[in-house]
Formats: sequence, structure tokens, C-alpha cells
Amino acid sequence: MSNTTASQSVMRRKPIDEIEEESKSSGLFKSLGLWQLTAIGVGGIIGVGIFSLAGLVAHGDASNPGVGPAVLISFLVAGLASGAAALSYAEFAGMIPRAGSAYTYGYVALGEIIGWFIGWDLLLEYIAIVAVVAIGISGYVDAFLSGIGIHMPAWMTSTADAGTGGVINLPAILVCLLVTWILSRGTKAFGRFELIAVAIKVVLILFIIGLGIFYINTQNFNPFMPSGFGPVFSGAATVFFAVFGYDAMSTAAEEATDGKKHMPKAIILSLIIAMLLYVAATLVLTGMQNYKDINPTAGFASAFSSVGLPVIATIISVFAVLSILTVMLTFLLGVTRVWFSMSRDGLLPGWFSKTDRHGTPQRVTWIAGIASAILAGVFPIKEVADLTNIGILAAFVVVCISVIVFRYKRPDAPRTFRLPWMPVVPAFGVVASAFLMSQLHWQTWVRFVVWLIVGLVIYFTYGRRNSLMNPASPRHADVSTPSA
Repeated sequence: MSNTTASQSVMRRKPIDEIEEESKSSGLFKSLGLWQLTAIGVGGIIGVGIFSLAGLVAHGDASNPGVGPAVLISFLVAGLASGAAALSYAEFAGMIPRAGSAYTYGYVALGEIIGWFIGWDLLLEYIAIVAVVAIGISGYVDAFLSGIGIHMPAWMTSTADAGTGGVINLPAILVCLLVTWILSRGTKAFGRFELIAVAIKVVLILFIIGLGIFYINTQNFNPFMPSGFGPVFSGAATVFFAVFGYDAMSTAAEEATDGKKHMPKAIILSLIIAMLLYVAATLVLTGMQNYKDINPTAGFASAFSSVGLPVIATIISVFAVLSILTVMLTFLLGVTRVWFSMSRDGLLPGWFSKTDRHGTPQRVTWIAGIASAILAGVFPIKEVADLTNIGILAAFVVVCISVIVFRYKRPDAPRTFRLPWMPVVPAFGVVASAFLMSQLHWQTWVRFVVWLIVGLVIYFTYGRRNSLMNPASPRHADVSTPSA
């Protein structure tokens, strides 16, 4: 194959006109309405940010000074970058209501190799997020059991890297498997669970804000920015983990009852709801307790304990488990749908894109769930967790560039939502996301590049030849409706 032919093959684009017909025979069930989609988005965004990261960034750690009440600005900076990307996602989701999200958008607008890289990137990021969140839930479970007199052995509550005599994090493994089982029951059942769980979560947060506002001491807001702007921007890169989730929700577009109409609305609604709650919650948190005294792993629990309300602190700890559980569900849904979509396109073996009677790709669901359980239960997760933000930010850069390119290449494509101020908004998303990526440690960049190199090897040894966009692909001989 000549260099020119090879270049054309890796840059081939998936025609948008073929996607709607392809989606009709996907094997996925269309059962998600507007509010279920919004609940999935809110479920993925709100959780770790309020219950863990807000206190961590405000208080600081050994490597980063506390930003104090200016954690509010960290969330707003991250929210602005995320908002620009959200509008880009909304325009694409209104055109291409298909499983795959950023992977599919990159494939359609920029070419196969870009789509592959983003899809491959998201497989790792989403699995790592599920594992990280499972460890967070494990900590709450252990603390709750200890509070009622049940003490689990140290060897089964943490991994060896924690330095507490741990060998395996059994609660984290069990939580991963529980979430996998819930998702395996089908999108309809999952959607109902997510809607109820997110409703409880929002009520809890409103309760926290409504009660906490009466215990705000304005002296705690002084100084507002004790460490200057630098740590605030670094904090924005950290809390960015807490302001995406709609991207994983958009991977369920094929399972929406009216994806073109509902997906853009759900993406924008979920981010607006989350940011309003984040702003109010961070003001209450840093107003109730001096940032130096906030518990970095359980901020609101420590804040309410500090004002003489330990019972409220216990209630928060219990419901935090349910709140964070919805984050795991959203991102596990995301990884399975990206994986399913890449398999259906021929870039990964077709075995992965088989669905069952629930309209669920069971194989990738359980593989991803078990992989996250292994990460959470056995491996030192901190280094892997650092990859999550850089991976999602890279996806945001690609989506923002893609929406600019596609607006000018295909201005005639039907769009149920058109993002405003083109190309200023997506260009801002590119710059903001790239800036936040620059705030991450160099070790994170090295691991990210190594993972992409592994993906490059797989693409050139399997994906490029088997892609359904390749007229000579052996997959054309056995393409059929992906159902078990």
C-alpha cells in the first residue's frame, strides 16, 4: 500500500448519512426519555465533586496548597471549559444520536484515526473513573460500618499502596460488581434506578445547602483566595473530574426515545443543574468551616460536625454512598457504549457488539465491570486515576475542533441544536481544555502517551484492516444485526 493510500485509509470519515440506518438495527432498546437522560447526566456530574473534591481542593494536600473559599472559582473555571465542550456535544448529539459520543463525533468530522484515538482513550478513562469512585465509596462504607461497631480487617479494606496493611479492597470490588449487575439488567431498568437515585441525591444536596446556610460564618471567607491564582487554576484541573458526565450520558444516545430532540436539552440541563448546585454547595462548605479545618475526604461531614450536628454528618455519609454510586453507573454505561460502537464499526472484534434480550451488550458490560473491579481492588489506583482528567480533556479538545470543522464542511446537515457564537465558543473550549491539561503532572502525560501508543499498535494490526469503512474488510462478510 502506498503512503498516499495509507494516509487516506486512516483519515477516512464515517458518512453521517449512513448512521441513522445503522442505528435502527443496533440491537439497543430505545427507552430513555428527556428526564431519564438528564438524570444520567446529573448522576455522572454530581457526586465526587461535592462530597470529596470540593473539600480536598479547598483544604489542600501535601502537593497543593489549599485554595480556601476560592474553590468556588476553581469550579467556575472548570465549568466554563466544560460548558463550551457541552455546547459542542449538544450540537453533535442533535445530528448524530448514536452510541459512541466523542469517538463517533471525531470519526465523522476528523477521520478514523482520530476517532480511534479518542475511543481508545475513553475506554481507559471511563474504567479508571469507575474504579476511583468505587474506592471512594469503599471508604464511606468502611467508616459507616466502623461507626456502628463493625470493624473490617485492614487487609481487606485497602490496597498495598495505602500503607495501612491492606492487600485487597474488597468493598470496592463488590461495589463495582454490583454496579455492573445493575447495568446488565437493561437500559430501561437502569434508567429508572438512575432517575430515583439522582432525585434522592438532589434532595440531599438541597437539604445540605438549605440547612448549612444558617451556620455560615462570613469570617471564614476571609481570606477568600489564600494561595493566589496559581493553585486556583490547578484546583480547576482537579475538580474538572466533577464537571463532566454528560459526555458519558451522550454515549446512550441510541437508547433515547428521541435522541435528536432530547440529547441536546439533556446535556445542557444536566450541566446547568450541576453547576448551580456546585456554586451553592462550595459557598456553604467554606462558610461553615475554615478551609484549614475541612476534612479533605469528607468535607460536608466535617463541616456539620464542626457546628455540633454529628447526626447530620452521619446521614450525609450514608447518602453520599448512593450519590456517588450514580457516578459509577453513568461512566460504566459510557465505556460499554463506546466499546460497543467501536466493535460495531469493525475497529475491534465483532464479538464485543453482541446484545442480549435486554438490548444490553452484556459481554463488554461485564468485561469493563470486572476490569474496574480489578483496578479498584488490587492495583495502586492513584496513578491510574490521574489519567482520567487528561483523557476527558483530550476528548473535549477533539469534539470542539470537530464541531468547527463539521459546521463548515457540512453546513447543510440537519441540526436540532446549533451552538451560538461559532467558532468562538468551541475555540474557547479548545484553549481552556488545553490549558487545564497543561496543569497536570508530566508523569500523567507519559502514561497517557504510552496508552495511546498501545492503541496505535492495535489499530494498525487489526482496526484499520477490519474497519467497515475499508471496502476489503473481512467483516463485510459477516455483518449482521448485533444480537445474541
